[in-house]
Amino acid sequence: MKIKKVWFDGENIFIQTYVGHIIGNPLKWFPPLLNATAEQRNSFEIGQYGVHWEELDEDLSLEGFFTYKTELDYAKI
Repeated sequence: MKIKKVWFDGENIFIQTYVGHIIGNPLKWFPPLLNATAEQRNSFEIGQYGVHWEELDEDLSLEGFFTYKTELDYAKI
């Protein structure tokens, strides 16, 4: 699979593959993207294996979008 499209809303990053899969993850999982300006977020290159942000020195693999897990925040009781 290859990435066809990358976009953002206020709180998430989304990718679409050439076979039609769409997946989104919260920006809070990726602090460099969360703390970046909209201009910096939208200045990326789609490569063979993922997405690269030169200015942010950030890389996200296609596989990572489908397997990324973060520790859940549990309320302390």
